[in-house]
Amino acid sequence: MAKDANSRAAPPAGQLLAGLDRGWTLLVDGLAALGTLMIGVLMAIICADVVARNLMGASLPLVSELGALTLVMIVYLQLATTVRHDRLARTELFFTGFRERLPRAGAVLACLFDLTGAVALAAIAWSTVGIIERDLSSGQFIGVTGVMTLPTWPFRALIILGMSVSAVQFLVMAAKNLRAAARGKGART
Repeated sequence: MAKDANSRAAPPAGQLLAGLDRGWTLLVDGLAALGTLMIGVLMAIICADVVARNLMGASLPLVSELGALTLVMIVYLQLATTVRHDRLARTELFFTGFRERLPRAGAVLACLFDLTGAVALAAIAWSTVGIIERDLSSGQFIGVTGVMTLPTWPFRALIILGMSVSAVQFLVMAAKNLRAAARGKGART
């Protein structure tokens, strides 16, 4: 009886890893879905601005500033999914053939690529922390005072979140490629 209670209390490591993988996938895909939603919002803002220019002869407030921040936010929100599905642009002309001819070396090279991506994104995220701290302490906003303003920190917080999740996703891919190299396989999974 005691053995039964203990086996239910602690799930096997495989189940725990599968649960973490599902949770991670939900986070990565959720950020991508938010990015897709933001594309729709950005399109609506741009269309509303075009209509306002044609009907009133003037642009809506915040459109250019909001568009710029939203566009950067969309890129970083969807980056982790791009990494997870191996859709980053690189020289496939060399890389694909290299992985086919030398699977183990190809997996090592992919691992190095992923580690480089993780370090680069982590460095960018770390440097962006100072920007968001400055935004919060100074009350940074976009827009025109008295007309329409928005704080910049929520945009920057989502950008940092997207970069951080992407850096971790690069590490996940590096670990998968390292395991593939150890097994002598080159395919990314």
